[in-house]
Amino acid sequence: MIRFENDYAEGAHPRILQRLIDTNEEQSPGYGMDEHCAKAREYIRKACDRENADVHFLVGGTQTNTTVISSILRPHQGTVAAVTGHIADHETGAIEATGHKVLTLPSDDGKIKAEQVKELYDAHWNDAAHEHMVQPGLVYISHPTENGTTYSKSELEELSKVCRECDLPLFIDGARLGYGLVSEDSDLSLADLAKLCDVFYIGGTKLGAMFGEAVVIMNDTLKKDFRYMIKQKGGMLAKGRLLGIQFETLFEDGLYYEISQHAVEMAMMIREALVDKGYSLRYDSKTNQQFPILPHEVLSKLGEKYSFSYWGKVDDGKSVVRFCTSWATKKENVEMLIEDIRSL
Repeated sequence: MIRFENDYAEGAHPRILQRLIDTNEEQSPGYGMDEHCAKAREYIRKACDRENADVHFLVGGTQTNTTVISSILRPHQGTVAAVTGHIADHETGAIEATGHKVLTLPSDDGKIKAEQVKELYDAHWNDAAHEHMVQPGLVYISHPTENGTTYSKSELEELSKVCRECDLPLFIDGARLGYGLVSEDSDLSLADLAKLCDVFYIGGTKLGAMFGEAVVIMNDTLKKDFRYMIKQKGGMLAKGRLLGIQFETLFEDGLYYEISQHAVEMAMMIREALVDKGYSLRYDSKTNQQFPILPHEVLSKLGEKYSFSYWGKVDDGKSVVRFCTSWATKKENVEMLIEDIRSL
């Protein structure tokens, strides 16, 4: 079985594995206070063009989302997100378990617009009974979104402007950030994200690392005591150097972008084959996730050799599925899939 259902089916990039082996018997302080974490922070600050950025390494995406969001919100506040947002429908109520409601906005493509946030904010404060309702206290987006779509720089600028006008911190989930940054539609950089949001994270788990995410905090008011929050929420690794070594390797010479580009190139090959065959795509994704609408008999045939994710039923004869490539997707496997698509 050739797997296209996610971008974390493989282990870790060989260079990361080799670096972990080479440093295996080093002795170092724990909990991210080692020289490898320090070096990784230096590389990330340079990539963000912000020396004042606080950089922290956490073990996984759910711990990261939960830690960041719960550290920002007061007890009576909730986080604004697209109805399709990862925290809204794919984290087993982790945010709600901390006592904070996810305030969802409708979205067809996974993105939310600045005017939606402003309307929700105004609707809350213009309601005479607003103190009986959950107060919006944070805006959460992901780049790319769950549907593989990306924000343009102008869209993010508009969203950032509204968030700052409304005093709503903007948090960007970057679990697949590399795939978004190298997309052919992208005009955003890490430096842009550092300028336009209050906190974001750089995904490692889905981008060549064995595990781990790097949180970048730009807003000075959110920096205080964040390490306490990481520890309390179970995101702090005693052997913190294992995280530092991975991000050090990913960012010391551009490996992060190189392997992200590979995944996107593989996805674009699949996209082209699907379109050439006449199949429609549910979302206009130029990242490593592709969402074709396929007849059930085609899905059954492809399912004999390939794994992919079911996304939703369109009608009695068709469904949307997701083909997902990764940093490690083999070109020969993509070519085999393309040949099978062409011969359907």
